[in-house]
Amino acid sequence: MTYEETLRYLFSMLPMYQRVGKAAYKKDLGNTLELDKFYGHPHEDFLSVHIAGTNGKGSVSHFLASILQEQGYKTGLYTSPHLKDYRERIKINGVEIEKDFVVDFVESSKMIIEKVNPSFFELTVLMAFVYFKEKQTDIAVIETGMGGRLDSTNVIMPEVSVITNISFDHSEFLGDTLAKIAGEKAGIIKENTPVVIGEYHKETFPVFEQAAKNKDAQLILAEDKYCIDYLMEDPGKFLVMNVKNNKGELVYPELKSGLLGEYQRKNIITTLATVEAFDGKGNIGVSKDAVYAGIRNVVGNTGIKGRWQIARYNPTVVYDIAHNEAAIMQLARSVKNIPYRNLRIVAGFVNDKNLEKIVSLLPEDAFYYLTQAKIPRAKDANELAEVFKANGRNVYKTIADVEEALAAALSDSTPDDLIIVTGSAFVVAEVV
Repeated sequence: MTYEETLRYLFSMLPMYQRVGKAAYKKDLGNTLELDKFYGHPHEDFLSVHIAGTNGKGSVSHFLASILQEQGYKTGLYTSPHLKDYRERIKINGVEIEKDFVVDFVESSKMIIEKVNPSFFELTVLMAFVYFKEKQTDIAVIETGMGGRLDSTNVIMPEVSVITNISFDHSEFLGDTLAKIAGEKAGIIKENTPVVIGEYHKETFPVFEQAAKNKDAQLILAEDKYCIDYLMEDPGKFLVMNVKNNKGELVYPELKSGLLGEYQRKNIITTLATVEAFDGKGNIGVSKDAVYAGIRNVVGNTGIKGRWQIARYNPTVVYDIAHNEAAIMQLARSVKNIPYRNLRIVAGFVNDKNLEKIVSLLPEDAFYYLTQAKIPRAKDANELAEVFKANGRNVYKTIADVEEALAAALSDSTPDDLIIVTGSAFVVAEVV
C-alpha cells in the first residue's frame, strides 16, 4: 500500500472517535492490552511522562517535549488529534514518524487488526510505542486521548504523571460532575509515582488526594510550587513572564514562551512543577538553560499549532482549538488583551457539546461567521446559528465551508480588526 492508501484503510476500517463519536469509544483496555502483548510490550523500553486533563494537556506535552529535547534527550511525543497529517501524532525530536514506517506497521499488523478489531486510537497508540522503542527513544511524552483510566495510553508506567485541569467535556463518557471526571483522569496515577496537578479545584482536588494516597504516590500541586507575578505579551513573538517559587524567590526572570495566549501561564506553571518532579528519576536531569530554551523554542522544536496561533496581521488572524467551556472562557479572556476595531469569530463545533453553555461564554461584541468542519460529527452550521441567535449573539454570516467562512471574514475586515478561528480542532485544521 502507499501512504495515502494506508491512511484510507485506517480512517475507513477502524472506528475513529473524532469522526464518528461514541461508536469508536471502548469501555475497557482489553484491545490495548492484547495489542501491547502482541508487539512485545514496547512501552517498557523507554521512559515516559503521562499527561491527562481537560484542557492544556497538549500545550504541557509540547512544552515538556521541547525542554527534554533541549536537554539533549532523544524525545518522543505522542499527541492527538492531528490537524493536517496523521503523522503529527507521533514525533521524535519534533520530526514526524516516517511515511514508510506507518505503511509497514499497518501492513504487518493486518492479522492482529482483523483479530482484535481495534479502534483507530488504540492502533495508533501501539504504533507510537513500537516506533519509540525501535528508534531507541530516551523518553517519551505521552498525552491521553479522552479521560485517563480507560485511555489506551494508560498501560505505561511513567516517571511522572500529570493532570492539567478538570472541566466539563465528554461528560457522556467521563461523568456528569467534576468529581466523576476527575476520578477518570485520576486513573493515570500509578504506584509510587509522583503526580502533578495543574490547578486546584475544591470538587476535584480531594479526588486526586485520595487516589494518590491509595497508590502511595507523591501529590504535587503546581500552584503551590510556582506563581507568575508579571506577564506581558510581545505581540506575535513571546509571552514574557517572571516566575517565583513558593518562597517568593524569583527563579525564572523574563521566561519567554513561544506559545501565546494569557492562559498559557497555567500550563507553564504545570510544566515547571513537572520538571522539578523528575528529580533524577530514571536518571532524568533538566537544567535551567534547557527550561528557558524549551519554553521559548516550543513551536520550532515540536511543530505545535492551533494554540493562540497568530497566522497573520492587518487584520490579525488567530487560530485556537478551544472546544469546551473552560477553553472558551480562556479564549475570551485572551481576547481582552488584544486591541481591535471589530471582532470577527469564525466558529464551528461538533454535535456532542453543551453548545448553550459554550455560546453563552463567547464574546458578545463579535460578528460571528458560523461554519462546519468536513467530518460527520460536525454540527450543522444552520442549526448552530439558531443556538447563537437564541443566546443573543450576532450571527453575521452562515457559511458551511470553513475556508470560505474565513475568506468572508477577511473580506469584511479592516486592517485593525481581529479574526479568530475556533470551536473545534477540525475547523482550525481546514485553514491552518
